[in-house]
Amino acid sequence: MPTQIETKTESAGIPEPGQIVIVRQRPFVVADVCTSTLPLPASFRDKATRQHLLRLSSVEDEGLGEELAIVWELEPGVACLQRAQLPALKDFDPPRVFDAFLDAVAWGCVSSADDKALQAPFRSGVEVDDYQLDPVVRALQMPRVNLLVADDVGLGKTIEAGLVMQELILRHRARSIVIVCPSSIQVQWKEEMRDKFGLDFRIVDSRLLAELRRRRGIHVNPWSHFPRLITSIDFLKRDRPMRLFRETLPAGDQPAFPRPYDLLIVDEAHNVAPSGRGKYATDSQRTAAIRTLAPYFEHKLFLTATPHNGYTESFSALLELLDNQRFARATPINRTQLDAVMVRRMKSELEKRWDGSRRFAKRCVKHLEVAYTPAERRGHQALREYAQLRAQSAATDGQRFATEFVLKLLKKRLFSSPAAFATTLEKHARSIGAAKDGSNGKAWQRQLDEADNDFANDEDYENVASEAVETASRHVAALAKEEKALLSELREFATHAATRADSKARALIDWLKANLQTDGKWSNRRVIIFTEYRATQKWLHDLLAAEGLAGQDRLLTIYGGMKMEDRERIKAAFQADPKDAAVRILLATDAASEGVNLQNHCWQLIQYEIPWNPNRMEQRNGRVDRHGQKNPEVHVHHFVGKGFDETKPGQAPGDLEGDLEFLLRAALKVEAIREDLGKVGPVIAQQVEEAMLGSRRTLDTTRAERDSEPVRKMLKFERKLREQLQKLTEQLQETEKVSVKLSR
Repeated sequence: MPTQIETKTESAGIPEPGQIVIVRQRPFVVADVCTSTLPLPASFRDKATRQHLLRLSSVEDEGLGEELAIVWELEPGVACLQRAQLPALKDFDPPRVFDAFLDAVAWGCVSSADDKALQAPFRSGVEVDDYQLDPVVRALQMPRVNLLVADDVGLGKTIEAGLVMQELILRHRARSIVIVCPSSIQVQWKEEMRDKFGLDFRIVDSRLLAELRRRRGIHVNPWSHFPRLITSIDFLKRDRPMRLFRETLPAGDQPAFPRPYDLLIVDEAHNVAPSGRGKYATDSQRTAAIRTLAPYFEHKLFLTATPHNGYTESFSALLELLDNQRFARATPINRTQLDAVMVRRMKSELEKRWDGSRRFAKRCVKHLEVAYTPAERRGHQALREYAQLRAQSAATDGQRFATEFVLKLLKKRLFSSPAAFATTLEKHARSIGAAKDGSNGKAWQRQLDEADNDFANDEDYENVASEAVETASRHVAALAKEEKALLSELREFATHAATRADSKARALIDWLKANLQTDGKWSNRRVIIFTEYRATQKWLHDLLAAEGLAGQDRLLTIYGGMKMEDRERIKAAFQADPKDAAVRILLATDAASEGVNLQNHCWQLIQYEIPWNPNRMEQRNGRVDRHGQKNPEVHVHHFVGKGFDETKPGQAPGDLEGDLEFLLRAALKVEAIREDLGKVGPVIAQQVEEAMLGSRRTLDTTRAERDSEPVRKMLKFERKLREQLQKLTEQLQETEKVSVKLSR
C-alpha cells in the first residue's frame, strides 16, 4: 500500500506556476509569476535580484476562490513546497493492510452510471426507514435533481435530504451546497448534517460576516469562503447578503453554464411560496430571494409538509421556483410532471411496518377541564359586550377594519393569559381615537397586516403587535359612556387577574404536580407547554417558580430571539436522558415550534391556548409526534370548560365555556383533516375569527372539504405503497450484498 507522498520545503528560490506555497501560514497554489524591472531595496544584500509578483489562489476548503497577490522577496515567513515525488519502494505492506486498502478503493468507486447501488445509507449514522429511501432513489434517476419532498410532519425530511445530499457528493455530482431554512433551526441543520452524515456546514449570518471581515479583510465574500453553507431565509432576503451573493454569480458577458452552485435545499418551502389570496400570486421578499438563487443551482430540493395552501396560483409559482422547465405560474399543473418531482407520504399510509408493528406513535387528544370563577366569566362577558358596542360604533370601513383588528387581538390575549391581555388592553385604552384627520389609510392598514406575519424573534413580534394595536386604536371611533364603563371594568379585571394564577393556570399546576411528581419527587416524565405570546410565557414561568416547580433547572424556557448558545444548550438538555438532565418542563413559544426536534424523551404536550391558525397548531404537535418518537402514544392536551363532553353537541360560542368548546372542536377538526390542512385550514381560521367576534355560531367546513377534493387528488398519487417499499428495501439489500462481495 503506498505511503504518503513526500515533499520538500525550502524558504528560498522563486516558485513556479502550479506549485504549492505557504504564505501567512496558509497553503496557496501559484497561479502566475511576474518579474519586476525594479531591483530590491537597498537594505537587501543582493541588490541585483529582481522582485517577483506572485498571484496565488487558496487551496483550503474555507478559502475556496480566495486570491492573493504578494511580492515574494518582501513577504516574511514564506515557504515553497517542491514538486511531489513518489516514495522509494522499500518493502511490501502486510496482506491485511493491502486487503483493507482494496476494500476502501472498491467501496469508494461509486459509478455515476449505476443508479441502483445506494451508498449514502451505509455512509450515514442513522437507522434509515425503508420509505426514506424513495427520494434518494428518485434523485439518482434524474439527470438534474429537482424534488419537492412533501412528506407529513415528523416523517424525517431532514434525513431524506441528507441521504440525497450524501449520495450526490459521493458520485461527484454536488460539491457546493446551500441550505436555506428558518433561523430557529439553522444550528439543528448543522448538527444533524455533522452528526449523522459527517458533513461540515457553516452558518452564514451577520456574526460570520463580521468574523470573516476581521480575519480576511473587508473584501471577503461569505458565499464563496466554504463549499457547504446554511443560512436563514430572513437573512438572505436582506439587501446586503443578496448583493454579496450576486457578486459570486457570472457577469452578463460570462457563460451561465456550468452553474456556479450545485445543490440548493429549501426547508419549510411553503414559507417562500408567493401569497395566493388574490387573483394573482404576489411575490414576497422571501419569494424574490429564492427566485434570485434558484437559476444558479444545478440541483434543487424543496422540503415542506404543507405544499399546497389552497391556492393553485401560489402552488404553481412554488413549483416554477423548483423547476421552470416543467412548470410555469398561472399555467395548469400537469399531473404527470408533478408526479415526477413530488414525493408525498402521510403518516396514515405508513402506520404499520412489514411485521405489523406500529411505525409511529398514536396521537391522543386529551382534555384538561377548568372550573372558571364568576369573575373570570364576567371578564369574558364584559369583553364580548365591549366588542359588540365597538362594532356598532364603527362608521367607516377604516374604523371597522381597525376595530376588528383590536378586538381580535384582545380576545386572543385574553384566552392566553391575564398578563398578555393586560398589556394589550392598556395600550389600546391609551390610544383610542387619537388619529389625526387625513392620515394615510392604506399605510396604517398595511402596518396592521404585517402584525399577522410569522416572526423569528418574539420581542420583535411583541413590539410590532404593540405598535399595531396603538395604530389601530387611534383609528377607531370615540368611546360612548357605556363603552367607557366597560373598558374601565376590563382594565380593573386585567390588573387584578395578572397578579395571581387564574383558574386555567391553577389547573395546569395541579396537572404538573399530579403527572410529573410522585410523593413530591420528580419522575422521568417530561412535558412541553406551548404558548403564542412571550408575555404569557414569562407569567407562567413566575407562577410555576412560585409553586416550587423551577428549582434545579427543572423548568426551562425557549423562545425566539434568545442567544443561540442558550437555545442549543436548552434543546440538548431536553433531548438528553432524564437521568442525565434535570429538566422536566419546557415552556416554549411558537418560534420554537418549526422544525425543532424534541421527541427523544418527551411524549406529552400542552397547548396553553388553542391557536386560531391550524397550521401553527400542527407545527407544535409535530415537535414530539415525529420520526424517532419511542413512546407508543403522544398525548396532546387542550383546556376546556368544566363538564365538556365531546360526544354531545355542546354550547354555541358566546360565553367563556362556549368559546373554548368552539376552539376545541376546531382543533379536533384539524386532527381529522390533516391531509387537507392547506386548503381547509384557512377556512377554519376564518370561521374561528368570525365566531370569536360574534358573527358565527357553528363550525362548517363541508364546502371547503368538497372544494379541496381536486387538491387532494392532485397531491395523492395512486401507487402500491407496500410494493414500492419492498422494492426499495430489496435495492438497499442488493447494494449491501455487492459491498460484502467486494470486501471478500
